[in-house]
Amino acid sequence: MMVAGDRLHLDSDDQRFLAGASALIMANPFEITRQQVAALVPTSALISIGDHHAITALLPELTTRLDRLNQRNAGSLAQYVGEERQWLADAWLFRGYHRFLPELDRLIERELAHPGQPATVSFAGEVLSLLREQGFDEAEATRYLGLFYQLRRAYHFIGGDLIGSSPCMKELRRALWNNVFGRDIRVYDRYLWNRMEDFSTLLLGETGSGKGSAAAAIGRSVYIPFDPASKRFQHRFTDTFIAVNLAEFPESLIESELFGHRKGAFTGAVEDHQGVFARCSPCGSLFLDEIGDMSLSAQAKVLRALQENRITRVGGEKDIKVNVRILAATNKDLRKEIENNNFREDLYHRLSVILIHVPALNDRKDDIPLLVEHFSKLICEEQGMPVRSFDKGALKALQELNWTGNIRELRNVVERLLILGGKSISEADVKAYAVPRHG
Repeated sequence: MMVAGDRLHLDSDDQRFLAGASALIMANPFEITRQQVAALVPTSALISIGDHHAITALLPELTTRLDRLNQRNAGSLAQYVGEERQWLADAWLFRGYHRFLPELDRLIERELAHPGQPATVSFAGEVLSLLREQGFDEAEATRYLGLFYQLRRAYHFIGGDLIGSSPCMKELRRALWNNVFGRDIRVYDRYLWNRMEDFSTLLLGETGSGKGSAAAAIGRSVYIPFDPASKRFQHRFTDTFIAVNLAEFPESLIESELFGHRKGAFTGAVEDHQGVFARCSPCGSLFLDEIGDMSLSAQAKVLRALQENRITRVGGEKDIKVNVRILAATNKDLRKEIENNNFREDLYHRLSVILIHVPALNDRKDDIPLLVEHFSKLICEEQGMPVRSFDKGALKALQELNWTGNIRELRNVVERLLILGGKSISEADVKAYAVPRHG
């Protein structure tokens, strides 16, 4: 540690470590390699840690260095400027985030289990006090508590809820994380944390491949402001994602479902109806599935909503201001739909600010054993049945099938096998029951 005027400077070894740690802390965790982490910590620290969790191996060494600085009364952000302050800030935030992981996880579980008002964040005072002690001001501390919660939800829904470890699933997780935070969380923290509604996302993939699950992972990982007065987050993350499958509605009702209608606007409109655009929370996401099935008239209104943040109810005259991020999905080739004058090119470009491809199951067959185990546990739990196992022959036979229906089809097959198969699902069971017989 060196002193220059009334400011401190880190010594060269701390500079090297904290600069390297900062680069990793702010990167997409699904892009970080174990080799990058091993350059800063002993390789032995990485032995029992999985891929995108490898960054946690930084924590012991980082904690030691921060404690050493504190012991010398040189750990406050107020004592540094420029890059050194930023490196130290990133280190303190990383340490603080990991200190409160159990509490953040319990908060996620509580909100998933108990619909209703946002839960009281009992540990918020401790988080805010700790961050202020380290040199963050009140506004920064409050925002970073929101970022801690957002990061943990993103790990939960992107890293945990999406099943599979194949290369294309790793690529999907990388793309989803970038969709939420960008490549560098520091840029997100400075400029984008409250502006992501400006960036629409189009998810492409075959029917049943899991576009809805990918969209839900994005929608439940949004930034939600914390309110110190009420000691609650302003919205429940379970309310920040609304999904609408446009293929389920007749063309005459799509505009009403999206934008709402006034009483008497059409036959059957017996009362005012608030559409999903207006119902979506201020920091929420609206998922429009099967966007390629929407009429040109509805497309024009969606485009206006995206460009002007305004909608008009069917039969209404007043504009309604909306603030929502659009996630859209289709299994259609929208370029061909544009050529055939079935889809607006300007809407396509507005929706596809970010493009994400969700892989087909046939491209990730190595994930089938994990998916089968997941669906088997889920279905048995739902039906109150004892969990059943699938032997190696059964799993190999399932991997050899052609999954034109993707994840949705696989779940149906697992359910059928659990009903019709033996005590342990065998290869013979798969050959007998995996493909329905007709006649």
